[in-house]
Amino acid sequence: MESIALALPVLLLAIGIEYYVAKRKKLAVYKFNDTVSNLSIGILDRVAGLLTAGFFFFVYDFLHQRFAIINIQQNWVSWVLLFLLVDFLWYWYHRSSHEINLFWAVHVIHHSSEEFNYSVGTRITIFQSLARLLFWAILPIIGFPALMIMPVLLIQGVYPFFVHTQLIGKLGWIEYILVTPSHHRVHHGNNETYLDKNYGGFFIIWDRMFGTYAEETEEVRYGLTHQLQTNSLLWQFFHFFLELYYAAKLTKGFGNKLKVLFGGPEQIDPSIREQLELIFLSRSKRLPLAKKFKTYVVVQLIFIIMVLIAMLYFYNQLNLLIATSVSLIILITLINCGAILEQKKWVFNLEFARFLLASGMIAVFTEQPLIWLVVITLTEAVLVNFSAIKRSYMKGLKPSKKFVK
Repeated sequence: MESIALALPVLLLAIGIEYYVAKRKKLAVYKFNDTVSNLSIGILDRVAGLLTAGFFFFVYDFLHQRFAIINIQQNWVSWVLLFLLVDFLWYWYHRSSHEINLFWAVHVIHHSSEEFNYSVGTRITIFQSLARLLFWAILPIIGFPALMIMPVLLIQGVYPFFVHTQLIGKLGWIEYILVTPSHHRVHHGNNETYLDKNYGGFFIIWDRMFGTYAEETEEVRYGLTHQLQTNSLLWQFFHFFLELYYAAKLTKGFGNKLKVLFGGPEQIDPSIREQLELIFLSRSKRLPLAKKFKTYVVVQLIFIIMVLIAMLYFYNQLNLLIATSVSLIILITLINCGAILEQKKWVFNLEFARFLLASGMIAVFTEQPLIWLVVITLTEAVLVNFSAIKRSYMKGLKPSKKFVK
């Protein structure tokens, strides 16, 4: 975990450098709402990874101990072979994630950004990691020990982050061997000629071998063929699960329902999402978000990133209750940021819930009576002035002549 804690600032620095260079070149590479959404999803993935850190190692070690066909020893040949196998399996996992609806449901969130920059490289979820587990589980069964598998997976997971950029052009002969930013721009394009192309993680050779390679020849349009047009964290995570559920529900026959789950995304009727958006998403006109609320969102993200780095660094010293409580506050904060961007009326209630949770944590984990007194006094003050505080908050967030309680 310490290595991840140290790597996280490097990734954030890369995002900062790319943003600075893009601004100097006057390129519209970053948009505020989209970047906040990308970072929120990335932070949530790291929190989930923190709570499930030992699970993946346990699974690989269990499979190796019980089912390994041979016991592969560590040497340079086995390390190279493992790296190639990991990338080969990545290709098939990635391809399956675009061709099978159940896997697309956990992968679609990575493609739902309409931008393409390093912050999009953080846009992954724990659900994707669990899906990859199914493919990489063959490695310990072949005979690779978990102590070999985990560091290779870490390297294989970091490299794709650096191909999410528009600032690096084509790289000559490297384009024939490694996955480059040019290749991955194609993969994220919704241009008809670019759909379902360039699945490789580290090597592009698999795409060339299996007929899924496409060269970047025209300007790329990023995102889904039917854009989400929302910054709601919950909707981005679960919209396609809902689409699958309703598509299966509307389909007659058990065999046909299975075809919905294991068929391709193109088989899902686009009108289903439109109907679900009418039910679950508010399409009321939103005024531009006030600068103070944009600043507030940025401050929240900076704070929870610092908390996350500290949690990763001191992971071995945390007990489960503290880790779970802080993770819950981070989750609420991320939902809160998305709700502010969407100017949701219920966001203040979420703010209040976070305040109560944080106050409760301080009361439970501190042994200072003076701090208890401060927390109790502050809580009482908020409760007494709840309506007035909410009214002021909502008028600033969503200016209107009529305040809806």
